[in-house]
Amino acid sequence: MLSLSNLSIRVGGRLLIESASVQLPQRGRIGLIGRNGTGKSTLLKAILGEISIESGNIKQPRNLRIGTVAQEVPSGDYSPLEHTLAANSERKELMRELNTTVDGERISSIHDRLNDIDAHSAPARASRILAGLGFNNADQTRPLKSFSGGWRMRVALAAVLLNEPDFLLLDEPTNHLDLEASIWLESFLNRYPNGILMVSHDRDLINKIVNGVLHLDNQKLTFYSGNFEQFEKTRREHLSQQRAIQERQQMERKLIQSFVDRFRYKASKAKQAQSRIKMLARMEPIAEVTTDKTTYFEFPNPSKLSPPILVLEEVSIGYNSVSILKNLNLRIDMDDRIALLGANGNGKTTLLRLLAGELIETDGVVRRNTKLEVGYFAQDDLEQLDPNLTAFDHLSKKNSS
Repeated sequence: MLSLSNLSIRVGGRLLIESASVQLPQRGRIGLIGRNGTGKSTLLKAILGEISIESGNIKQPRNLRIGTVAQEVPSGDYSPLEHTLAANSERKELMRELNTTVDGERISSIHDRLNDIDAHSAPARASRILAGLGFNNADQTRPLKSFSGGWRMRVALAAVLLNEPDFLLLDEPTNHLDLEASIWLESFLNRYPNGILMVSHDRDLINKIVNGVLHLDNQKLTFYSGNFEQFEKTRREHLSQQRAIQERQQMERKLIQSFVDRFRYKASKAKQAQSRIKMLARMEPIAEVTTDKTTYFEFPNPSKLSPPILVLEEVSIGYNSVSILKNLNLRIDMDDRIALLGANGNGKTTLLRLLAGELIETDGVVRRNTKLEVGYFAQDDLEQLDPNLTAFDHLSKKNSS
């Protein structure tokens, strides 16, 4: 399907990929993985022809349709359903021509092509995709400009899914999805009939969808068959074998060097010593095994508080006299680990802000342990970062405040 030959990519003077070659299987569902900053998104852009490559080439079959989620967030007066349908340029052009041509032979040809691409079922398919991504019937006909950026990105995703390109490139497709939409997307991609190349930090999603892994590491691309768990197992075995071979070679070099040092200047052994010196010179050193760095987090152990640490009794909360949540009853103890689920717009963030003490209840009673301290990471925390501070300076400032 796609063939990368001796591919090198440099961005801003930094070499990201060097002399990498790999062939991606036809209709393979492939996960592109690697540490942040290694060039995964850059590789997708190179395949799409959005950036220039330094050397090598990217070969693809003629007329291969490659699709990806548009970077520009859709907006305007079009509805999600209209935008999704309009993204199929061939269907759109054929329907336009069908309404204007009077050539009977051409009309027949257009109908044949519309049948070939299943154009007449497109509105129903588009509606099902939008529903899977969280749009109810009313939402599907609202103007795009009335939605947030995250919801409009879902429309962009729906548009490319409807088109069913021969090769689908996805870069973090679940970034703007809630749990229900992510589960639906997983099911959709598992049934997708064509090729997929996907970047995602969602290990579970990658593991359930892909049947091949493309690993970008140390500026090289390596293809592994199987899902993410199989990739990890194969890579561990490969690294273990490489480490064992390297250790054997180092031991062999030490033995040879020891012989040379001992007999180099002894007349009876000089010829053998010279032979071993040449042997050392011919011995190609095996590269040192490098593995991804592991980051460890240590969280302070909070002092034990007597239960319950937080209780809601018939609590209501909202904004500007409009109730978002009503009659909440909840008890939280020290050892609770709770996942808060619900469709977007149902009030999950509102409830978190209430628990964090950033919102005051409009009705009911909230009881907190007097020693309770709440840490809260919000959706908009990134917007509050000072771009002039380093990561260390930001944490130091937070720690001292």
